[in-house]
Amino acid sequence: MFPVSPIPETEPPRDCPLCPRLVAYRHACQAEFPRWWNAPVQAFGDPNAWLAIVGLAPGKHGANRTGRPFTGDASGPLLYETLAKFGLAEVLYAAKVDDGLALNGAMIVNAVKCLPPENKPTPEEIRTCRPFLETQLAALPNVRVVVALGQIAHQSAVKAMGGRLPKARFAHLAEHRMPDGRVLIDSYHCSRYNQNTGRLTREMFEAVFERAVTFGAQI
Repeated sequence: MFPVSPIPETEPPRDCPLCPRLVAYRHACQAEFPRWWNAPVQAFGDPNAWLAIVGLAPGKHGANRTGRPFTGDASGPLLYETLAKFGLAEVLYAAKVDDGLALNGAMIVNAVKCLPPENKPTPEEIRTCRPFLETQLAALPNVRVVVALGQIAHQSAVKAMGGRLPKARFAHLAEHRMPDGRVLIDSYHCSRYNQNTGRLTREMFEAVFERAVTFGAQI
């Protein structure tokens, strides 16, 4: 069983042909793991969300396998446990798409929809995928706050919302008012590497969402 997008009209086709390198990698994964999702990973969450969370790209054994963002890899527990703490997730996360997890007031989207080799999309691939991010943010009219997980997500989110990078530099807990009126808050990505090295602690991550909730209540 794979999840269904809450905003299906904004999603690329399963066989999206736009990035040749990512297409080739997708085909290799399909041959090696034919029962996996192995397609552009769709948005997950509440279509009436006030908060949008922008990730980088699907992980090979996470979203590329399960079809749901941050599900099945080391970044998922911290993200979904944090969302639950702030009332944005219902039901405990169990790392599988049939765990009953639902988001309340939040939507997760990615800067890059398809799995990149070594988790590193090229600048061209990021640019090519940005129209999907723009479309998805535009399809969420109630979103007032956007949290970007990592620098690539930050850069794509700024551009998708009409901002300029020299005026909106990435830093953990940095806040940026975008031209469309939304507030962007930056966080280090909740990757295994960042957690294991101490670059991102649970307390640091929770502080981002505590700030997001505060902004959401004010705007």
